[in-house]
Amino acid sequence: MNAVIDIAPAPMQQGCGDAPVLRERGQREVFCGLAGIVWLHRKIQDAFFLVVGSRTCAHLLQSAAGVMIFAEPRFATAIIDDRDLAGLADANAELDRVVTRLLERRPDIKMLFLVGSCPSEVIKLDLSRAAERLSRSFSPRVRILSYTGSGIDTTFTQGEDTCLAALVPELPASDERALMVVGAVADIVEDQFRRVFDGLGVGPVHFFPAHRAGEMPPVGPGTRFVLAQPFLADTARALELRGAKRLPAPFPFGAEGTTLWLQAIAREFQVEATKFVSVVGPRRERAARALARHRVLLEGRKVFFFPDSQLEVPLARFLAREMGMVPVEVGTPYLHRQLVAPELALLPAGTQLSEGQDLERQLDRCRAARPDIVVCGLGLANPLESEGLTTKWSIELVFTPVHGFDQAADLAELFTRPLARRMKLVA
Repeated sequence: MNAVIDIAPAPMQQGCGDAPVLRERGQREVFCGLAGIVWLHRKIQDAFFLVVGSRTCAHLLQSAAGVMIFAEPRFATAIIDDRDLAGLADANAELDRVVTRLLERRPDIKMLFLVGSCPSEVIKLDLSRAAERLSRSFSPRVRILSYTGSGIDTTFTQGEDTCLAALVPELPASDERALMVVGAVADIVEDQFRRVFDGLGVGPVHFFPAHRAGEMPPVGPGTRFVLAQPFLADTARALELRGAKRLPAPFPFGAEGTTLWLQAIAREFQVEATKFVSVVGPRRERAARALARHRVLLEGRKVFFFPDSQLEVPLARFLAREMGMVPVEVGTPYLHRQLVAPELALLPAGTQLSEGQDLERQLDRCRAARPDIVVCGLGLANPLESEGLTTKWSIELVFTPVHGFDQAADLAELFTRPLARRMKLVA
């Protein structure tokens, strides 16, 4: 096993750390931050998300979450109608009435999020003040917070970022030295990571957000946190203001990314190299074997990323380094260099990076490149498919468990599946 003590391969020469970035500001094609409720309401199991928005907001959530009419989900929409928009009704009084009725009906709710939307921002409804006012009435039984899920100048994953950033000031204070994993991951992924941390002897370990409102982790100068998602810039800043220290690392996508992510944690907590190899080595080898069959189909093929989820840079790294694909363009809504610096260093030199979007220009570049697969939002997928291009929905990469060693092959399959489908259709 001595041969795999240096278990992470060396970065590609040069990489894209200092690569020029094409910055575009024009028409965009993205979902709004309300989509984050779909996975957040499953993660925080005694929280309720009340969107203050329009019927369109309600339809989006119903469609995205697939909630049947007889279900009792932990999210809803307080509809802003024409009377509210015209100023004929007191929106704050109406909101108080809706919240009171909701909490009377659902005594199981321990945390209530008032979620802003485009309509609530248009009428200047101050949900932060509303949350403070309602908290005085319902504390300590229910904690009431607010955040924005508006689609104005944001992308859909930022709903999680604004939600967690709103939670950070509410976290209990502690000087205890501990690890915090930040970002909503599937329960199965959390369990897998806990087993790895137990094997490495790293602890205590907290996941943020926690499963229950009353179990949110403490934070303070002793906290070391590592991001599980690349779109949590506001949350990272809020944690640093509480005294926590971020551990820079690539994100845990694929065998290599997960190894480097764990390596950054092991280095901070002074895990011996032999222990790291004994715990991580077999897991990495299993993941590499599972990835090998997908590489056969993906190697040498071109991939083009439209900006959508902010997962684009780490996914491009995974596809380039572990699947042998050629990233033609890696577009992302926002390029947070501090958060993705380790990822950029691993991208192939010469990769075109773009930030923001001018949709028509990017479509022209995509058509000219004729990539083998295009990663994009739902709104672009069908039109591009009709032009003969193979697409992968960005949102599926957020909804599907893809972190860690055991999910590495599942992540690769999300890219091989549409290619295999296309091959069958043209055969």
